[in-house]
Amino acid sequence: MKTIESVYVNGQFIKPHGTQVVKIKSPLDEEEIAQITYADEQDTLMAIEAAKAALPAFEASTKAERISYLKRISVEIEARIDDLITATILEYGAPNERAKWANLIAATTFANQAKLLEDYAFTKQVNESTVVMEPIGIAALFTPWNAVAGSIAIKVAAAIAAGCTVILKPSEFGAWQAQIIMECIAAAGLPAGVVNMVNGDGTVITKPIMESADVTKIFFTGSTVVGKLLARQAVDTMKRVTLELGGKSANIILEDADLNKAIPMALQAAFMNNGQACIAGTRLLVPESRIDEVKNLLVVEAAQFVVGNASTVDVRIGPMASQKQFDRIEEFIQTGITEGAEVLFGGLGKPEGLEKGYYVKPTIFIGVRNDITIARQEIFGPVLSVLTYTSENEAIKIANECEYGLMAYVSSADEERAQLVARQLKAGRVLINTLKHDPMAPFGGFKSSGIGRENGIIGLEEFLEPKTLII
Repeated sequence: MKTIESVYVNGQFIKPHGTQVVKIKSPLDEEEIAQITYADEQDTLMAIEAAKAALPAFEASTKAERISYLKRISVEIEARIDDLITATILEYGAPNERAKWANLIAATTFANQAKLLEDYAFTKQVNESTVVMEPIGIAALFTPWNAVAGSIAIKVAAAIAAGCTVILKPSEFGAWQAQIIMECIAAAGLPAGVVNMVNGDGTVITKPIMESADVTKIFFTGSTVVGKLLARQAVDTMKRVTLELGGKSANIILEDADLNKAIPMALQAAFMNNGQACIAGTRLLVPESRIDEVKNLLVVEAAQFVVGNASTVDVRIGPMASQKQFDRIEEFIQTGITEGAEVLFGGLGKPEGLEKGYYVKPTIFIGVRNDITIARQEIFGPVLSVLTYTSENEAIKIANECEYGLMAYVSSADEERAQLVARQLKAGRVLINTLKHDPMAPFGGFKSSGIGRENGIIGLEEFLEPKTLII
């Protein structure tokens, strides 16, 4: 059984002061694969002090020095890519191709940040004034369990580029993956105290971070409920806050769309990352006039999404991350049935032959009203709700009648028409006839999907404070 280090402080992996030992089960087969001793409040206070001590020198470091660190981290992650893929499959249940893509993204994120930093001007002339962009200080970064390496990379890379010091609190449910990334950061030779990690129970670790006046920035990815709680607590010490929260993304297929392209893409958008993705397109809006075509294609294409052990080559959907997640998805499926939606594909229970492990049937509901639970709440599993509309304006209205606004999708044979629709959607990112990811463009949400953005220049400036000099 693997032993996972939960504390990296002042340039060293150290034995935690915390004593709570937790065993980690693989979602593939429910077998124990590792154990972690959680960090506690004292470990967190040590991390804050280390970050505080390292800040004066690091915020004064040159761009060239920080670019060098970012490039070295990227190289270290690439060297450990096979280890990361293995950990992501065993600990999370991601299919092999997804695990490979997600971890390569982490490596390229640090390289992209280095490239961006080369051209970024920290001093700008604005009218008659000089504006200096200064590091915001000590940043506490909270990352989720469904995208461990990528979420750590996008936050840590921007913080380093800005000249901030870091306290990383990764999800304790992705501890093995987080340790590997932290080992890569350590191997890159950053000054002691620049990046620190404490991993454990969120309520224990969050308390000293939120109470500390030395911590000046909170960057959180996770549930909307927790994000709102952190935002309220941050006000007491006037911490700057960036939140990347939940989603319930609408995918609008316009009447002129090629369904043979749009439907497979819609299912990929809904079932990506085992359905455990805040950006998943889980509300499929289709013209009422084409519902019969859509239903037939959905059944045919959904059958291509093989469920099973994520290490198998042809598997496209692995298990849910935990028993809790499995139970949550089953409850939502039952709720959908109870509230009158019709199961077109999938349904309750585990797929045949997969009784051991946290596997669910990818499920498609039709006849979904926009006011029922499965159309309103983030399910965070491979469950797709199909809604119909009679006009383009109605489709836009349905899409926007949602508390979330993270991502949206539009399919159309007419790109100009699709763009007109996309501009009317209340979402931070809209994908038109594609599932591409642009790592340098802003990412974040409207409404309850968050505050602020990550990626690119806008993401970098989430870690900077502007100071105006008037002479």
